[in-house]
Amino acid sequence: MSVDFYNQHAEQLAQVYLSKTFEQVHQPWLTHLTPVLNKANARILDLGAGAGRDSKYLAQQGAANGVQITAIEPALTLAELGKQHTLGLNVNWLQDSLPDLHAVTKQEISFDLILLSAVWMHIPQSQRERSLRKLANLLKPGGKLVISLRHGPSGDARNMFDVCSDQLTQLATRFGLTTLLVTDKGQDVIGRESVAWQTVVLQLPDDGTGAFPFIRHVALNDGKSATHKLALMRVLLRIADGHPGAVLRREDNRVILPMGLVALYWAHQYKDLIDKHQLFQRPGHNPNMGFMKQDGWHKLTHLQSSDYRIGNLFTGATAIAMHKVLSASASNIKTMPCRFITYPNSDEGVFEVNSKSVRATDSLFLDLTTLNQWGEFSLPEHLWLAFSRYACWIEPVLISEWVKTMASYAGNQAYHTPAQQYVLYNALNWLETKRNTSEVRSRFDALKQSQGNTHNCVWTNKSLKHQYAIDHCMPFARWPNNDLWNLLPTDVKANGEKSDRLPTEPKMKAAKLRITHWWRDAWLDGNDIASQQRFFAEANIALPGLNANNSSVDDLFEALLLQRGRLREMQQLREW
Repeated sequence: MSVDFYNQHAEQLAQVYLSKTFEQVHQPWLTHLTPVLNKANARILDLGAGAGRDSKYLAQQGAANGVQITAIEPALTLAELGKQHTLGLNVNWLQDSLPDLHAVTKQEISFDLILLSAVWMHIPQSQRERSLRKLANLLKPGGKLVISLRHGPSGDARNMFDVCSDQLTQLATRFGLTTLLVTDKGQDVIGRESVAWQTVVLQLPDDGTGAFPFIRHVALNDGKSATHKLALMRVLLRIADGHPGAVLRREDNRVILPMGLVALYWAHQYKDLIDKHQLFQRPGHNPNMGFMKQDGWHKLTHLQSSDYRIGNLFTGATAIAMHKVLSASASNIKTMPCRFITYPNSDEGVFEVNSKSVRATDSLFLDLTTLNQWGEFSLPEHLWLAFSRYACWIEPVLISEWVKTMASYAGNQAYHTPAQQYVLYNALNWLETKRNTSEVRSRFDALKQSQGNTHNCVWTNKSLKHQYAIDHCMPFARWPNNDLWNLLPTDVKANGEKSDRLPTEPKMKAAKLRITHWWRDAWLDGNDIASQQRFFAEANIALPGLNANNSSVDDLFEALLLQRGRLREMQQLREW
């Protein structure tokens, strides 16, 4: 796009854009907009938001239903005018551009409506397929994509390329999009005789990606000589559901993750299955798996699966053994499930591993930067989206098949009958089913003893002088997470009323100062460097849109609001 031109002529262009109303410009497709504005908490992406005319209208019309607008404008000067025009409205401005859309994609959210008004003609032919694929991946099932097409010469220094509605709709079918509307060419509302406009409305039906049939194929139909394939699928699902901040980047329609994180979660889920419950994960009478080495796995029998987590620090011989575990796990993943999970009726592998050798040292802190040392793991973006959006439906299928597979092994003959298989289901719990708040309670009590009663309930501001509870801000029963940032001191009555519900966005914003004060006082403002490192290591990988080196509490809170919205959308949680 001609970003320089838009920056240099921002004031003049803004005046022209704001001279016409949203209804005048977008009248041909307004009937498709009404259901979106009437949907509670709908998300709309205004791509090429300019001076904010469309974002302002959408935010105002959807305010009663909590509609949230993300406005994208690559021209900074024009975007500043847009921010002023939408001040006080539910509009979040980001600098980004097609075809990559790095900033909006990193937030790991999807949209009910994406609007490209006067944008498509700036995208060269060579980038249109990639751009449309990216837009389709950002849509929710049933979401709509509205693209206006400008026909006619630029008339100034801006680069513009020919557009064609037939080419656009044909391209859309490749990505599972259906066409709802193609208008006839209409006159330019500004009055330029050489310019005409069309509008194309596309929609993503159902899942729209083909991911479900593939996942079902691997889980139910694909041959399994051991549990490797199911293990990898579940690891990727848990990362997508629990750690949206783990994405290093997206490229060529693939999501890139730290190989060390995949290896860590691999070891995490096998740890209790093998060491605690002594369940065989392969046929025959040899319980040893390829990643269970004498200098690694077998030196860590004193650890539990809960020790294999982000934010943990290992030293001495334990650190060296953990290095070995991660290296052996990465190697096993590459040579087993990644080698044998292929597309149906094809030898083409679905997953790719670019692994690196890591020298073992006597200190190992598990954060995103460290885990990236083992290389990179990539998977198709449409699979990542399916795991992220539908984890609560996909995971039971994987667990059920895993139980069935384990029960068929000779080494697990005590669990052959369905009545005995509850043991296998319990062994596959990802986290301990109990809400572990003891560490945070100890910290609260220590602060109370040393400083007096300095913290009130984060939700009600009531004194916690006598009794208190530790609340999972994001409800544990719906999103199991015992990270430090997610555990907050609350009034016992408020904690009971909240229960497993999700706090509303206004309630969270009202509590921001109390929440961030607790974070700083409990974990960040003292001299305990280990707690500070752990706090941000956990948050930066669990919450969307944060960088691996983020140390901003305000950015963390904004990411927490994003995650609240993701959970509400994906799991339809009740709000408190």
